[in-house]
Amino acid sequence: MLENRSHPAKSKSGDAKVVISGSPLRSFCPDVTSLSISLVSVLSLCCSSFMKNAFRDWSNVRYFLAVFREGSTLAASRKLGAAQPTVARRIDALERELGLVLFERETRGFRPTALARALLPQAEAIEKAAEGFEEKAADLTRSRPIRITAPGANFSPRMQRIIYDFTVANPGVGFEFIQTTKVLDLAAGEADVALRLTTKAPEPDLICRKISVARYAVYGSRAYAAKRRLPMSEADLKGHRFVVYRPDPTPRPNEAWLLQFITPDQIVGAFAEFALMREAVTNGQGLGLLNVKHSEPDDNLIRCFDPVEALTQDHLLLVSPEAYRRPEVKKFIKFFAPRYASIFK
Repeated sequence: MLENRSHPAKSKSGDAKVVISGSPLRSFCPDVTSLSISLVSVLSLCCSSFMKNAFRDWSNVRYFLAVFREGSTLAASRKLGAAQPTVARRIDALERELGLVLFERETRGFRPTALARALLPQAEAIEKAAEGFEEKAADLTRSRPIRITAPGANFSPRMQRIIYDFTVANPGVGFEFIQTTKVLDLAAGEADVALRLTTKAPEPDLICRKISVARYAVYGSRAYAAKRRLPMSEADLKGHRFVVYRPDPTPRPNEAWLLQFITPDQIVGAFAEFALMREAVTNGQGLGLLNVKHSEPDDNLIRCFDPVEALTQDHLLLVSPEAYRRPEVKKFIKFFAPRYASIFK
């Protein structure tokens, strides 16, 4: 029989080695070295994976919270409407990503570890942020009224008819009309669409369509002309009565131009609404600067002399880029712009 016993053996250096059956340990277990290398490789892989795998899949937090609150993957699957194996896989994936053991697997379910309890406030913060994100996205997709800003004179019956025709074809679209002479900031969201008379170039980021060119001239009524001779030039303005459009305390360009040729006491009426000022001219209360295109067809009004070129303004339709991305706004502009422009041809 082969004798099987251990005994010490001396190496060349004098150190003792354990020998079994006349062979050193290496002979007894020839894969010790390769096993050691394998263990080192696995540890290196684990460390490498932990270092490289950042927390990427936020949706796994839903599964973490469901299992934490329900106590098992089965109960969590019912809560989430997902298959139990899916819930278990997502928990495993989250633990691998984080390099943490979040649950103790027990026969009665999943018991959160201290690490899981430490992460709970952050997980709930992610849940709350996701819910807020969803609510905000839903709010942004809801139909909102198209907000149009313009001076009161722009909201004429003909303009309102165009709006009405659009709403008949698109009953789900609403409108909000902001009547003001103030220049609202479209880029900041103060309005979506602006109808503006201006001598200045619009902001480069705005979508712009030129509707018309507005020219102004001094007009008087036939009733006024019957009482006194109408002026033939700027030099003849002295001695006449005037009404002006003054929507705010600061003189508008038209009034500022007049004050170059008349004295303030010649102004007998100032109106916050252009339509009222025009009515005062029509009734013979005084002379006034009126829009040529709107005034020429009126037989009761007489133009005193040629339009004042210094007062010429561009009539613009302006849209903020953000508003224009909304399908209903884009559809409205395509419908509205040519019809509105035709009013001024």
